[in-house]
Amino acid sequence: MKSAVIVFPGSNREGDIAHAIRSATGSSPAIVWHAEATLPTADLVVLPGGFSYGDYLRTGAIAAHSPIMREVRARAEAGVPVLGVCNGFQILAEARLVPGVLLPNASLRFICRDVHLRVERADTLFTSRYARGEVMRVPCAHHDGNYFADPATLDRIEGEGQVAFRYCRPDGAVDAGANPNGSARNIAGVFNARRNVLGMMPHPENAIEALLGSTDGRKLFEGLVEAVAR
Repeated sequence: MKSAVIVFPGSNREGDIAHAIRSATGSSPAIVWHAEATLPTADLVVLPGGFSYGDYLRTGAIAAHSPIMREVRARAEAGVPVLGVCNGFQILAEARLVPGVLLPNASLRFICRDVHLRVERADTLFTSRYARGEVMRVPCAHHDGNYFADPATLDRIEGEGQVAFRYCRPDGAVDAGANPNGSARNIAGVFNARRNVLGMMPHPENAIEALLGSTDGRKLFEGLVEAVAR
């Protein structure tokens, strides 16, 4: 599987994503600077975590207008899988490639800890290795991860199956106590309408080895390899 990781000024998780992709595929991704106007041939495009442009204006707002994003949009529209993690999710939202926006955490504090996620769909390019309702434990590290959309948009994405993951308790229960940042309806990740673009706040790339405390994120990358191979 050929892949590309986009790097913006302030990205800091591109190495983690590259390691996860190598672990799942045996091949290193192309690292693409945000000012480039073209992307190499790729079966997967990833926008990693970090603090693009220092999170000025709004998180992801400046990066969403980087030259490479025109090509990212074109690839997404052509059906290529695009994954945005943490700051990558914020960029995808600002670029209107996924619905909603990311606001400051309800606590107004930076959150860095493991969270539990319930898998809402198991029939997508990104989640085919999981079972619906399965609970995964992955780290999160963000200050602006509070997912927000107006009630009509929330109802629409619920009805159309665009919710990928929800914050939950270890037993899968979804309630306010399991919500680390105030996200609407405990939403931790969403798809676009075609479900080939996924934005998520927690970091599956940091949960691929037992040494790091969890391997629950590995199946996301392995599932992508299988999906692309079909």
